Amino acid sequence: MRLPTLQTQPALEPSVLSVVAARAVDELMREGESANTLASYRSALRYWAAWFNVRYGQPIALPLPPSAVLQFIVDHAQRTTPNGLAHELPPALDAALVEAGFKGKPGPMALNTLVHRVSVLSKAHQMRGVKNPCQDPQVRELLAKTRRAYGKRGELPQKKAALTRDPLMAILATCDTSTLKGLRDRSLLLFAFASGGRRRSEVSQADMKHLRRNGPASFTYTLAHSKTNQNAADRPENHKPIEGIAGEALQAWLAASGIHEGAVFRRVRKGGQLGDPLSAAAVRDVVKERARAAGLPDMFSAHSLRSGFVTEAATQKVPMADTMAMTGHRSVASVLGYFRPSSSNPGAHLL
Repeated sequence: MRLPTLQTQPALEPSVLSVVAARAVDELMREGESANTLASYRSALRYWAAWFNVRYGQPIALPLPPSAVLQFIVDHAQRTTPNGLAHELPPALDAALVEAGFKGKPGPMALNTLVHRVSVLSKAHQMRGVKNPCQDPQVRELLAKTRRAYGKRGELPQKKAALTRDPLMAILATCDTSTLKGLRDRSLLLFAFASGGRRRSEVSQADMKHLRRNGPASFTYTLAHSKTNQNAADRPENHKPIEGIAGEALQAWLAASGIHEGAVFRRVRKGGQLGDPLSAAAVRDVVKERARAAGLPDMFSAHSLRSGFVTEAATQKVPMADTMAMTGHRSVASVLGYFRPSSSNPGAHLL
């Protein structure tokens, strides 16, 4: 069958991506990334540009040579020398980066931050379709040996403490039920914990269109998209029950706030007026402020809810499959990374 030739638009050249199509590709790529991921990419690339400028006295331009990436690593990673730990970033340049707001404090980077920033640079080269210096054998070998060196020194990533049942109950006791803010914070904390330890971005993005009421104080929240389900695959574990005291708290918040559509959790302004949806950072602040109000040590963050759920589930002998269905993890190794063993581990008393 011969198709008619349409003359309403000029023909495209198959070997060249049009300006409009290139813009559409860029927009789809941005939309497909989470807001937190995009923010971390921007922060990392801003730092690369600033570091390159002060280190080499010229603007950054891709592709970078492997020697620049090697310099970046030794500038920010500590190594053992006869005089103790050292890194190569000159103090004057370090101070300039801190003063300009590109670094939070002087000194070497955390290993995770360093690895992430090299990963972001690698991604930037891939997206530009230019030769990637991060794939250079010397760069890959140096990163691998740097990780090993940190491990040999016992410098492991500092994980936040698990917000298990007892500290969570102490925090909930600070949430009064006579104010909108108190009702919101209580509901937010219980929603995040009871639905499998939701990440702060998932809590801030919770929307009424994904919430189904099953009965008095009983809901199901459908988490269609998450870090562990970025393609929004339709899975049975997407549906998270919100029941018991978590369901009661959510029902109280919705009834008092009058929210029927849009974001579930929102700012509460002075005078009890509802504002914009809470940001992921605001969710973190709720956890930290409530923990502080409960007199708890400064060791909890929003991610503590996720490790708290996993740890509490293990303590209460919830089957691993049920725990993973709630958290959304697809591998046992991943979910075990959130388990925080206690000093009362029975494995320590076998003899």
